[in-house]
Parts: sequence; structure tokens; C-alpha cells
Amino acid sequence: MTNRFRKFLLLSSFACTAFVSAIAQSPGLHNFSVQQCIDYAVKNNVQVKNALLAVKMQQQQNRDITSAALPNLSGSFGVTDYLKIPTTLIPAQFFGGPAGTYEPVQFGTKYNSSANLQLQQLLFDGQVFVGLQARAASMEFQEKNVEVTQEVIKANVYKIYYQLAVSKTQINLLDANIERLKKLQHEVTVMYNNGFSEKLDIDKINVQIANLETQKQKALNSIQIGYLGLKTLMGMPIKDSLTLTDEISYDNIKTGLADTGYQYTDRKEFQYLNIAKKLNEYNIKRYKLSYYPSIAFTSVFSKQAFRSQFDIFGKGDWFTTSFVGLNISVPIFDGFSKDSKIKQAKISLLQTNNQLDNLKLTIDNEVQQAKLNFETAINTLNFQKKNMDLAESVYNQTKRKLETGTGSNIEITTAQTDLITAQTNYIGAMYDAVIAKVDYNKAIGKLK
Repeated sequence: MTNRFRKFLLLSSFACTAFVSAIAQSPGLHNFSVQQCIDYAVKNNVQVKNALLAVKMQQQQNRDITSAALPNLSGSFGVTDYLKIPTTLIPAQFFGGPAGTYEPVQFGTKYNSSANLQLQQLLFDGQVFVGLQARAASMEFQEKNVEVTQEVIKANVYKIYYQLAVSKTQINLLDANIERLKKLQHEVTVMYNNGFSEKLDIDKINVQIANLETQKQKALNSIQIGYLGLKTLMGMPIKDSLTLTDEISYDNIKTGLADTGYQYTDRKEFQYLNIAKKLNEYNIKRYKLSYYPSIAFTSVFSKQAFRSQFDIFGKGDWFTTSFVGLNISVPIFDGFSKDSKIKQAKISLLQTNNQLDNLKLTIDNEVQQAKLNFETAINTLNFQKKNMDLAESVYNQTKRKLETGTGSNIEITTAQTDLITAQTNYIGAMYDAVIAKVDYNKAIGKLK
């Protein structure tokens, strides 16, 4: 292989690495519907991620609870070197000495070794068995917390997405007004050149165009800020490009308000508290069963070796010891600790019941308020739509009068101003209606 070819391969390798790195760092392009935005958010939002990690944490905690009911097998091995063999006093009369005196004697070997294998099995412990029963509820509690978190994220994504969608209508109206005024500017300029208008009329139109251009620029800035907020909420990199594909219109905003009843159980928060109540009940049961004895089985198999020289695995006997045992631990008096824990658990249950009752009142209030706000927003939207259509009709009639020479520039300017005001009010009504619709669907637990 020539040096030139080696250099070529080296440069090719660098080029490929740089190309792959550029692809990895290039911003993503996303054309998302509102549902795609929601799907992206429930996977990448930090709060949802942490809630999902809490589910995994609960899985490991459940494994830890299960381990208490499974056999526990342990082994040990040890070697002891007696630098000084222990001394024991034995009555001297055993050796023919006088009574009442003692003779120091050393028993044992310098090197002792032992290998042990121990099996333990819990046969009964009320608290452990209740913990086993509560595992499913604990998992359900964490999973429901994920759903509650996702519900909040969904509502906010809906609101921002639809507000940005309404902004498209706002920009379209502003563009139409600017184009309309520019046409009017041209026509008034022609009239001015022919001596049928004044320079002041052209200046007034120019002022209106400048105001609309400024208003459009502010709206575009607000839209960009809205996109940044939506990306942050979704957990999307700011450098990525996001395009919204869904559109919002006057007709689809009005749909969705129905007089159907609602159920408390449709709300994720209510489901979440019901599971908390179930866990509180398990807690009471757990502490009550702590008054019962606990029973455990133990089995030990042991080998021991005694050597005068450090030759543990050489020639010599290993002596076997084995036994089985049953341990019964009976609680007698603990200073009323168990009684205190039971009463604390009962108080926690009462607090959860109170929270459920209060949540019912809150849901009733939210549903009624959201329904009223939605109805009001739709009525306002209808009114502003009619008002905008009327203002546009007035403008068109005034423009025709100006073109036929029966109208004045003051009339057309006033009609244009009224039309812009009506359009601004209509956009504001669309914003309010979009938010009211999302709040209503969330209140009745129908946010998809």
C-alpha cells in the first residue's frame, strides 16, 4: 500500500466522520399535527420522563418487597489464627491439686476454619404479606401519576398549538388588509394625480399601512415566541424546525359542546386519589397485622476444621454441624408504637376521603365554569364573526361609492378602521374560544 493511498484512506475516514457528525447535529424538520405534537410531548417532556422513571422505581421497590417472602440463602467462610490460644481456668482438684484453686489450661488449635451455608425462609409476617398484596396498587398509583402528568401536558400542548393555528388566520387577515390598503393607495394616488383627491388622503392611507405592517411584525414575533414555548413544552430541541399542519377554523371551534353528563371517574386526578385511598387502607391493614407473631424457618449446614499448622485444606478432618430451627417472634409491648401508626394511617385515610369529596366539588365547579365559558366564548365568536362580515360589507360598499365618486376618503378610512377593529376582535374571540374548548374537554375528562 503506497503512502498516497494511505493518505487517501485517512482523508476519506475523516470526511465520513465529519459527515456523520454533521447529520447527527443538524436540526430536525418536523411537520406535526396536534396529535403528533402530543405524542412527541408524552415521550420527551421532562415531567413525563420523570413520572415514567418513578414507575420503574416502583417496579424495583416491588422486587425488594417480594424478596422478603422468598428464601434467603447465604454462605460464609472464615479462618482464625489464634496468636494466643485462649486460656481456661479449671479446678485444680481435677489434677490432684488442693480444692478451691484453679489451674490455667489452653484448649484448641492455633488455626480454626469454618464454612457455613444458611437457609432462611419467612413463613409468616403480616406486614410483608400486606406489602405483597399492595404491589399491584402501588404500580397502578405510579402509572396513574404518569397519566395525570400527561393530561396536564396535553392540555397545554392543545392550547399553544391551537393558538398558533389561530395566528395563521390573524396573519392572513393582516395580509389581506395590507393588500387592500395598497390597492386603495394606488386608486387614491390616481385620483390625486387627476385632481380629485388631496395629498392628505394618501398620507392617511400610508399611516394605516405602516400601522398594519407594525402590527403584523409584532404578531410574527409573538408567533415565534409561541413556537419556542411549544418546543420547550414538548421537549423538542430549540434548533429543530417545527411546522404545524392542522388548521383551526370558525366551524371546528364551535363543535364539541354537548349537554351529556360527566363522571367523576373520567378525571385522571379522581382515579389517582382513589388508588391513594386503596393504599391507605393497605397501610392500616399492615399495621394491624404487626400485632401478630412472625414465623421464620432456619436451616444451617456447617463444616469446621482445626489445625496446628496453617494447612487448612491439607490432611485432616472437617467436622460437620447441621440443624434446622423455627423462630417465632411475638410482639408484647412496644410503647404503643403500633397503635400510634394505625391511628396515623387512619387519619391519612380520612384526609384522602376529604380530598376526594373536595375534588368532586372542584370537578363540579370546573365543569360548570368551563361550560359557561365555552358557551359565552362561542356566542362571542358568533357575534364577532357577524360583526366582521358586516364591517367588510360596509367597507366594500364604501369603496364602491368612492369609485363612483359618491363617497369620500373620510368614509373609506373610517370603514377600513372599523374593519380592522372587527377583525382584531374576531381573532381575540377565536383565541378565547380555543382555550375555553380545551378547558371544557379537560373538565369533563374527555381530553384525548
